[in-house]
Amino acid sequence: MPAIREIQVTVDCADPVRLAAFWCEVLGYVCPPVPEGFTTWEEYHHSLPPEERPVYFACAHPDGTGPRLLFQRVPEGKTVKNRVHLDVRAGAGLTGAERLATLEAECARLVALGATHVKTLYADGEEESCILMRDVEGNEFDLD
Repeated sequence: MPAIREIQVTVDCADPVRLAAFWCEVLGYVCPPVPEGFTTWEEYHHSLPPEERPVYFACAHPDGTGPRLLFQRVPEGKTVKNRVHLDVRAGAGLTGAERLATLEAECARLVALGATHVKTLYADGEEESCILMRDVEGNEFDLD
């Protein structure tokens, strides 16, 4: 049986382009180039008849490492807690006060991008600190 070499994480959402732009800023990912003659994807999409506007939008790491993220428009809104979420590893390898300061600085950056700080979980002797957050559409993710 061949080994799977690549995965894609797909997120249901209301506004695929907006959510992709947010996650590009969070992760340093990039969107595909805008079609010639347009300055933004939003401009391009609004040039299309409503029935031809895409219901999905993707972004990926600039060098192709890491999973591709695909955001697909769905008619229903978010109603329950995510069963799967992303862990943004901003404090990997750090401990104690240094880890917490790094996570808090990243949290402030992401809040400025439109994320919501939900709760900070402080180190307790067994687990290191992490911060629970929500993206611009309310999807949960962790800074750890």
